[in-house]
Amino acid sequence: MEKLKTDYIYRKIAGNIEKKIMDGVLKTGDKLPSVRLISQENGISISTALQSYYALESKGLIEARPQSGYYVTHCTRTLPDLVTTSQPNNWAGHEETENIIARVYSEIGKKGNIQFSLGVPAIELLPVAKLNKAIVHALREMDDSGTSYEPVEGNLRLRRQIARHSYTWGGNLKEDDIITASGCMNALANCLVSLVSKGDTIAVESPVYFGILQLAQSLGLNVLELPTNACTGIEIEALEKELKNNKIQLCLLVSNFSNPLGSTMPDEHKKKVVELMEHYNIPLIEDDLYGDVYFGAHRPKSLKTYDQSGNVLWCGSFSKTLAPGYRVGWIAPGKFKEKIIKTKLFHNISSTTLTQEAIGGFLENGRYENHLRKIRNTLHGNSLNFLRTIGESFPDDTKVTRPQGGFILWVELNKNVDAFKLYEQALKHKISIAPGRMFTLQKQYNNCVRLSYGMHWDEQVQEGLIKIGTLTKELI
Repeated sequence: MEKLKTDYIYRKIAGNIEKKIMDGVLKTGDKLPSVRLISQENGISISTALQSYYALESKGLIEARPQSGYYVTHCTRTLPDLVTTSQPNNWAGHEETENIIARVYSEIGKKGNIQFSLGVPAIELLPVAKLNKAIVHALREMDDSGTSYEPVEGNLRLRRQIARHSYTWGGNLKEDDIITASGCMNALANCLVSLVSKGDTIAVESPVYFGILQLAQSLGLNVLELPTNACTGIEIEALEKELKNNKIQLCLLVSNFSNPLGSTMPDEHKKKVVELMEHYNIPLIEDDLYGDVYFGAHRPKSLKTYDQSGNVLWCGSFSKTLAPGYRVGWIAPGKFKEKIIKTKLFHNISSTTLTQEAIGGFLENGRYENHLRKIRNTLHGNSLNFLRTIGESFPDDTKVTRPQGGFILWVELNKNVDAFKLYEQALKHKISIAPGRMFTLQKQYNNCVRLSYGMHWDEQVQEGLIKIGTLTKELI
């Protein structure tokens, strides 16, 4: 209990100082109060006061100077401009997108490359040793050591913990409201197969995660890309227009820290979208994969928070926070539960027993929240370090998103830069990036790239970013 209190105090102090830096109240070069003064003013120990400054230092906001104290190093004036709202309207088809995805994937995982293109957190950010213990414990505790089928709904312990965790975003779920899946993409696939047919049209954000595009194409669906703001998500007026014209049969949105744009819909937008979809009786699939990786004081609400009729199918997984290879995901399908169960039974029969039990136990013992606190702090620091380095090293007209969670940045480069050529040039220096053309079926984003900061920040990563900036300048 005492440890939790100490954590709260030092994070609160660090948060207050960070806000003053980001608001420009504290400027580059300003000297911060001494550790002793922070200790006295807040009635805390010297070590707790130091923790506050260590947290700020890890984010690149301040630095310690020998025999002098701590100083502000972060300068908001060096940050790039914000990315503009997307305006998709030039249909191109899927062949070019598929070719670029195949090329990028052929290089992913190669040792020695700096993986800015990888859409999962690096292994060193994950609690591998504790997960190993959870697997061993599950093997010992389960009567059949995980060899038997689970019920089609999924592991009871896991479903109970997912339902319990839903309180963090205002959810009121029970274990019977949850169906497990083999990762979030499997969850989305079960939803699409259950609710739409070949030739139907689904509405998505633009840009959108390429896996969603590939899934929709494989099912013979038409994809309508909606204009999307880099901060607030889809333009609601555009969605409402398409609903009135009866052009879509389903909507699939990433409401929190979307991939690749990093946008988060404000609460009033979420509520409005849920009401619109309910009014037109069109199913709404929510991919809430990144919601737990927030940088603020609280987890953002979900679309499901405002669901009164069961029209929202809330999907997620632990692939972006805990264990990508375990393939543990879920769906809270609302009124579509029976359809989803039938689809899962036909396609999967059952989810993997052992990994579900292990993660259920991991959540039950409070280890998940402890891990999330650490990874959020690391990723927030990474995002600020990336933004600062891009601002200092890339061309002046570069635009970048400002995500408040997740681990993805969307970078809009000069119109004369071909992002795929930049990708090829970067590979020669063992640097992998994701060209923007991967995230659309239209002729757009050719001058954009997605960068992941889900890794340990070090000199090699910083030099990799600087090299991309240099290569970009050469291509203009």
